Amino acid sequence: MRKAFDRIPMIGLAAWSGTGKTTLLRALLPRLRQRGLRVGVVKHAHHDFDIDIPGKDSYELRRAGATHVLVGSRRRWALVVETDLQEDPSLADMLAHLSGEDLDLILIEGLKREAIPKIELHRPALGLPTLFPGDPHFVAVAVDRPLVVPPSVALLDLNDPDQIAAFIVRFLALADNVGSGKVDMGTR
Repeated sequence: MRKAFDRIPMIGLAAWSGTGKTTLLRALLPRLRQRGLRVGVVKHAHHDFDIDIPGKDSYELRRAGATHVLVGSRRRWALVVETDLQEDPSLADMLAHLSGEDLDLILIEGLKREAIPKIELHRPALGLPTLFPGDPHFVAVAVDRPLVVPPSVALLDLNDPDQIAAFIVRFLALADNVGSGKVDMGTR
């Protein structure tokens, strides 16, 4: 599946909708950047989405019929591709469009059934079942209340992004994978 991404560690954040995956990602990214990591994110969406807004040229050109719209400047670029897929793309399909040359880590949001190392985010108050039982790819569960997990699954505090960032770095042994050698392994 990973081909060009074999050298880049990846870990998923998996949870039911509304658990706080994006909120946690927003908290993790600056902490991982402070450790010297260049982080890519692959986010799964369950519905139609737009990354541009009505009235902007790129949005209007896509809506007018362009299959590909690439917008670029000296600071960033974005490619929007319209598809006629009958089902959601796989992680491998999405990774094929991601440039891995300047990445040390890829975080995957969603895609809870992919065979990659994953951290489950779980809020018992939501009344939803846990995902980790029966899936050996879950390496940790981040919760906001006590939960019993098997010894093979680390238990993390969902409200402590420093602890979760440190776990990700330790679990993936990123110090060996980062060319700059600037990764701060942390003590938590």
